[in-house]
Amino acid sequence: EVVVVEAAETFGTVTSSRNSEVIHAGLYYPPGSLKARFCRRGRDLLYPWLREHGIEHLRCEKLVVATDEAEVRQLHGVAARAEANGVEDLRWLSGDDARAMEPEVRCLAALHSPSTGIFDSHGYMLSLKGAAESHGAVFAFHSRVVGGAVGEDGILLKLEDDGHSNGTPRDDAAAMELLCDIVVNSAGLGAQGVSRAIAGVPAARVPPLHYSKGCYFTLAGRPPFQRLVYPPPDLASIGLHYTRDLAGQGRFGPD
Repeated sequence: EVVVVEAAETFGTVTSSRNSEVIHAGLYYPPGSLKARFCRRGRDLLYPWLREHGIEHLRCEKLVVATDEAEVRQLHGVAARAEANGVEDLRWLSGDDARAMEPEVRCLAALHSPSTGIFDSHGYMLSLKGAAESHGAVFAFHSRVVGGAVGEDGILLKLEDDGHSNGTPRDDAAAMELLCDIVVNSAGLGAQGVSRAIAGVPAARVPPLHYSKGCYFTLAGRPPFQRLVYPPPDLASIGLHYTRDLAGQGRFGPD
């Protein structure tokens, strides 16, 4: 039996819905890392899933642009990592080539990623929920993990019903226990707290939490680009970039 324990009232209310809704091609991550493997493999699995389940998406492509010689050198590094990660369709463009594709772009050189796209992340999450339920999984919303312990028989989770039933507040919030063979802790920004609340989880195995806030900015007026446009990545992120939604509206971020 699989039980998905969710503290919120429904799925995808926190980190899963706070992103650019971009399907990345796998350009940036260190070769051999889990991020590189999962991004590249995930891209290959995601497009067919979206088609088969009728989820809105668009393979809109992306340009990673260099505006000075230092950034041109960075682009060579991105291209080398992408090749090592198994990204076969990346193309090197001159500034003129990039402008021919996107007339409002000004750059010395660019990398063209034809496999990058955008998609409806909420529709995608809804399809995952449906697939999980069709295979027998049960969702327990309004159920927060407040403690637990690792024992010989498995992992005991202590849950707290937050006093809601079908979205309606109740006065009889209850505590529950769930004995598990396997626990997958995917609590996002709450994951460290969940791990620390379970007795027997080694403190050294709980990674530190680093907060980082990014803001998005909607572009008023006519969108200048059809494709996504990114700078070379910096030390903290893959760079403040231009993306678009499925309706064509442009936005910048996260900063």
